Amino acid sequence: MVTLRPTRKLHTVLPITTDTSGTSDTALGDWYVNRIVVDRRPLLLLVSSASLMPLLVPARDVARLPDRIADIVGARLRRLGIAMFIIEAELRAMTPVAIGSTADRSVLGIMVDFAKSVPFHLEAGRWDDTSLELVEDRLAETPCHAGRSSGQVVFPEKKTPELLRLKWPG
Repeated sequence: MVTLRPTRKLHTVLPITTDTSGTSDTALGDWYVNRIVVDRRPLLLLVSSASLMPLLVPARDVARLPDRIADIVGARLRRLGIAMFIIEAELRAMTPVAIGSTADRSVLGIMVDFAKSVPFHLEAGRWDDTSLELVEDRLAETPCHAGRSSGQVVFPEKKTPELLRLKWPG
């Protein structure tokens, strides 16, 4: 099971379905989602609670996001070069999808930082949906929790494969 945790502005489209105080069964943990607008185009910013891996997708058919989240995560993991057996294990663990309220303010803070960074990576009027992958790559290189000691700084592009290998050893 995985928990999708929408911000308050998405509660009308993705209503809370259960009290999900526990964590997800996946290596990447819960997925937080927020709607942002860049260059007058709505996007969904998703962030893994465990690795802080960001995902950006057009904000189309938001109500069906629980049905599509595994495909979105799978595509991103393939682009990271994760072994197929690990991706398949992670995606199997993402069923079913529960929708819960946000539970970690530090993840929300990271999402705010990512949301503020996105427009700087997209040239106004000169980007399309294919540009979002490049922005994801740049955001994944961002040090998160940089105010903490060096051992607690998280680089999403490095943390994601690490967590996946630990949870799903070959």
